[in-house]
Amino acid sequence: MTAVQGTAVDIPTEDGTADAYLAHPADGAAHPAVLLFMDAFGLRPQLRSMADRLAAEGYTVLVPNVFYRHGRAPLFDLPEFIDPGARPEIFESIAPVMQALTPGLAMRDAGAYLSWLAGSPAVADGPVALTGYCMGARLSLLTAGTYPERVAAAAGFHGGRLATDTPDSPHLVAGKVTAELYFGHADQDPSLPEEQIERLEESLTAAGVRHRCEVYTGASHGFTQADTASYHREGDERHWSALLDLLKRTF
Repeated sequence: MTAVQGTAVDIPTEDGTADAYLAHPADGAAHPAVLLFMDAFGLRPQLRSMADRLAAEGYTVLVPNVFYRHGRAPLFDLPEFIDPGARPEIFESIAPVMQALTPGLAMRDAGAYLSWLAGSPAVADGPVALTGYCMGARLSLLTAGTYPERVAAAAGFHGGRLATDTPDSPHLVAGKVTAELYFGHADQDPSLPEEQIERLEESLTAAGVRHRCEVYTGASHGFTQADTASYHREGDERHWSALLDLLKRTF
């Protein structure tokens, strides 16, 4: 495996400074960039480990704390193993922070993250790839549609509320997307019912977006996160295979 260097970095935005984690091969060279959007539990060892794994494959990976307006990570008092069923108060503290991150604010921030990557000596010239988890899957799709000239590929896993009937639903950016997209849905995910899966697929197809949407049988919301009760090993391994395949086609 390629040796990896991981560091904490600060990213200036229009609204302050976002703390983040940057991982890249420890060879001193520039590598294609991957912007990894976190889940609602935030920037923590699990996500740093995922970034390290991607970096070992030859990528420079940035994981911003998208909740930076509320403080530096960790924002929440999380146990080493997260089981919201056993501790429902976890979401009581997370929900208001999630709701405060509107699509407009999130995309303003995404522009700052992309600009920072473009100026980093650890990043090769050219567009970037995105991957997102849970709420991060929404951010991945929105970013692909908001900054099409900067995004070559975008993935999302166990994303919720991807194709709602609200005017700011992520699927509505489909007509602006030029990247190749991949979505791995959990079949046991109340945040993305079958009608939303169908609506997303239909919107991407109608817009002529190169994409693949797959439903992972037996997986629940959060299936890629090994530090949670939702972890599903088979689904996680499938996720890594699909994501790395997408990146290899991209760079």
